[in-house]
Amino acid sequence: MKHKDLFKLLDEVQEQGEETTPKRHDKVLILDGLNLFFRNFAMMNMVNPDGVHIGGLGGFFRSLGAMIRQTNPTSVYVVFDGAGSTVNRKNLLSEYKSTRNLQRITNWEAFDNLEEEHDSKIDQIVRIIQYLKLLPVKTTILDKVEADDIIAVLAEKLVEKHNSTCFIVSSDKDFLQLVTDKIIVYRPMEKEYYTPKVVEEKVGLLPSNFLLHKVLLGDKSDNIPGIKGLGAKGIFKKFPELKTHDLTLDDIFDICARKFKDHVVYSRIIQDQKRIETNYKVMDLSIPMIDDKGKEHIDDLIVEELPEFNAEMFVSFYNEDKLGGMIRNLDTWLKDIFSQFPIYKQ
Repeated sequence: MKHKDLFKLLDEVQEQGEETTPKRHDKVLILDGLNLFFRNFAMMNMVNPDGVHIGGLGGFFRSLGAMIRQTNPTSVYVVFDGAGSTVNRKNLLSEYKSTRNLQRITNWEAFDNLEEEHDSKIDQIVRIIQYLKLLPVKTTILDKVEADDIIAVLAEKLVEKHNSTCFIVSSDKDFLQLVTDKIIVYRPMEKEYYTPKVVEEKVGLLPSNFLLHKVLLGDKSDNIPGIKGLGAKGIFKKFPELKTHDLTLDDIFDICARKFKDHVVYSRIIQDQKRIETNYKVMDLSIPMIDDKGKEHIDDLIVEELPEFNAEMFVSFYNEDKLGGMIRNLDTWLKDIFSQFPIYKQ
């Protein structure tokens, strides 16, 4: 669903209700911070006058501003992966994400080697967090926790406690398993907002079955293999119920037990049941890998006051980093994008 159609629909729903002053948690924008950064870092071949790569840094804030303009939220959260974020899933599946960071993500000659590129990524991410602390948006990171888990808990709590409408921004398809009428996923590369209807139209199944779909097909980016012989088209021939019924993993195993003689795929699933159950746990965001202390941190994050908006220091950082024309009319941009957030009440 394109953003004009989506927000027209949301406006119509709002008009049907009582006219009230917007509150801070009415419409929440949640950004997968590293996902947003890496996309800009890889796509924007830009250096400052000193020859320092600034594409990830400047592109991040351009994208942040664009998403705020599109969604017109009442609050914004930026979530990052913590140090050792993959450790919990690696304890379940040792090969999880083991192929990451083995090659460059840029395809132009900005860096002489992989080490230089890595150092630039770290420098720009650290600087982004310093900038974010000057804006009236909430930023969070937890050691040994992936952003996916924080975002899943955050969105669930916002919907449950504040009846928020949440917009998750990420190109990571894992988030599609969270889609409901109150949780919408925006995939920047497609420029598409995934509502339940869009998931049904574009993926071809009920949103509640997206996790099963992904477990069976696997995820190359996370180094999680799927079922041999089962492809994106064949999965709906073998399991047409994905389109019509809310299924569980046990339902999949029951179907395979009844049909294991009909096709080798069914028998492979039965034989690989233990591995599939492990992969399901690794991919399942409904049971996020975050402890009670982490959940308490998210509770506190939701109710705490916004960081103070320090536009003057933001401009100082911007000039110090020599970002030049990355953001046009910076003073006006800061005012137009961020000045409204402090006025919304809890």
